[in-house]
Amino acid sequence: MTAPLPSETDILIVGAGPTGLLLANLLGGMGVRTTIVERNRTTVQQPRAVSIDDESLRALQAAGLSGEVARITTRGYGSIYRGPDGRVFATVKPWVKEYGFDKRNAFQQPELEALMRDGLSRHSSVTAVFGVEVTGFRQDAQAVVAEVAADEGLRQIRARYMVACDGGRSPTRKALGIEMEGSTFREPWLIVDLHSTLNRCFHTEVFCDPARSCITLPGPGGIRRYEFKLNTGETAEIAEQEAFARRLLAQVGPDAEQPLRRIQVYTFHARNAASWRSGRVFLAGDAAHLTPPFAGQGMNSGLRDAHNLAWKLDEALRSEDPERLLASYQNERKPHAWEMIELARRMGQVMMPRSALAGAAIRAGFRALNLYPPARDYFVQMKYKPKPRFRDGLLWQGAPGWKAQVVGRMIPQPLVDTVARARVRLDTLLPDQPAVLVYSETPETALPAPLCDELRAAGAALIGVTPEGCNPVPGPFPTVRDHDGFLSAPGFGAAPDHVFLLRRDRYIAACVPVAEAASLRQMLQVIAPGRAAAA
Repeated sequence: MTAPLPSETDILIVGAGPTGLLLANLLGGMGVRTTIVERNRTTVQQPRAVSIDDESLRALQAAGLSGEVARITTRGYGSIYRGPDGRVFATVKPWVKEYGFDKRNAFQQPELEALMRDGLSRHSSVTAVFGVEVTGFRQDAQAVVAEVAADEGLRQIRARYMVACDGGRSPTRKALGIEMEGSTFREPWLIVDLHSTLNRCFHTEVFCDPARSCITLPGPGGIRRYEFKLNTGETAEIAEQEAFARRLLAQVGPDAEQPLRRIQVYTFHARNAASWRSGRVFLAGDAAHLTPPFAGQGMNSGLRDAHNLAWKLDEALRSEDPERLLASYQNERKPHAWEMIELARRMGQVMMPRSALAGAAIRAGFRALNLYPPARDYFVQMKYKPKPRFRDGLLWQGAPGWKAQVVGRMIPQPLVDTVARARVRLDTLLPDQPAVLVYSETPETALPAPLCDELRAAGAALIGVTPEGCNPVPGPFPTVRDHDGFLSAPGFGAAPDHVFLLRRDRYIAACVPVAEAASLRQMLQVIAPGRAAAA
């Protein structure tokens, strides 16, 4: 995949980990001239992240890679929480696919990165260069000029924008002088990856023992990971010895003699960059935030960054005044990334009780949930995980009420039935542009034809959706039936005869009654300025 380094590009991505590779794939699908550089000769070869969620799979769907990713994942696993005696006191086994995919899925990062790297070959506008390192950069009002050390010597590449996806120790972030806010976990953990396992449990097992917390995670193809909290005095030199790792494995299951793939000690961080942008340079992934692993959200937060930023960069390249577009990246993503960090910290408190008394109290609390089904379902269906929701950015909240609650949220992705009786996920019918979704029993007659033409001219695609109990009929735009009922469920709160303005990343920018649909034209000028200008 390595190609000659160009002298000019629109977007320069520094770092070919999952965040950078997804960003390059998304930009490539948009036809944006993109160059991604990586100091290593290839993508990662060692296991790192092992869990991918439904939001990330939806982002990979947008990049046209969800089918390939499905073939390398174990889908739909949950978590089993055990006390010191090994007895189960709580389970999390979510089955609702609100965004079109299972909420928890296992994978191997080397396979995912290789798949995403190969996906770049689909896009003639993307150049991937491995084995080169950005050694410095400067920027002005028009561009960023990066110095790149390659085998043939020092080169320069000029880009309209640069995105640093260069990891938790990000040289780019340090060169910009951006500090990290937050803390470092005092407790180091030992990560033990196995080539094979005798543990037949399909789900994650969490051993909540004050003496030593442990997490064991399933993987595709019969592999497994164990994570052990180290105690005082257990240094990396001690813990990374094979005998030490095998002794811990023997305490929690049948894998004490299984072949070892990796043994490594990590100290986890809970940090967020003070700023995610400096001029024409953006931070994404671990360069912008570092998350403890207890919620499995580190890599997933980075993929959310890429999905949020890609379309905004594309629109900015065609806009005379892109500042509102570009400023919205930090405004939207930074608070949600911190919510994921806080979720991980809270889950860590459950997994790592400080004392036997604290552990007993936690277990009693979870057992009490079984007495109240709504509370039990809140936990079992992972409703405690903060939903992707923006309160500031490219949004138009409107009056208080249920509509204000859905604006800023990612719209569900139900299975929908077409007029021709095909059953597909909603996103497969949405092109990569803003969409006006008309939710009504009769969407085909909800908007006058001249307004439909004006909305299309402003850059929007139109689609109608009927409630679960109402068949769609042919009309002036594609119309489908909400087979899963997500758009009419109480938890979402949508009502018939409303129009949703969807951004390219499937977040709801506005919600208005069909009688006010003309107001969406002005909003489209903000989220699709290049398209509106071209029209």
